[in-house]
Amino acid sequence: MTLWAVNIVSFILFLVLAVTGLINWLLIPGGFRGEGGFMISVRHFLRGIHEWTALLFIIAVVIHLILHWPYIRANLKKHGLNLGVK
Repeated sequence: MTLWAVNIVSFILFLVLAVTGLINWLLIPGGFRGEGGFMISVRHFLRGIHEWTALLFIIAVVIHLILHWPYIRANLKKHGLNLGVK
């Protein structure tokens, strides 16, 4: 159940990252020309959302790896790549 929840949260965070990144990259004009004050505010808001979501996504990925660690360790051993993993 825990792994399922981490996977769902990771997927949602990934979608938010993708959407905010694509909107900032493709839809909102870049640069500052002293015009488009509202769009600049939207860009900064989305950038903040994107950055915080990225931090949460990194945390979710670390939790995901911790939960999969026994599987990772077993496969490293199985393929002779234990790399000092005990």
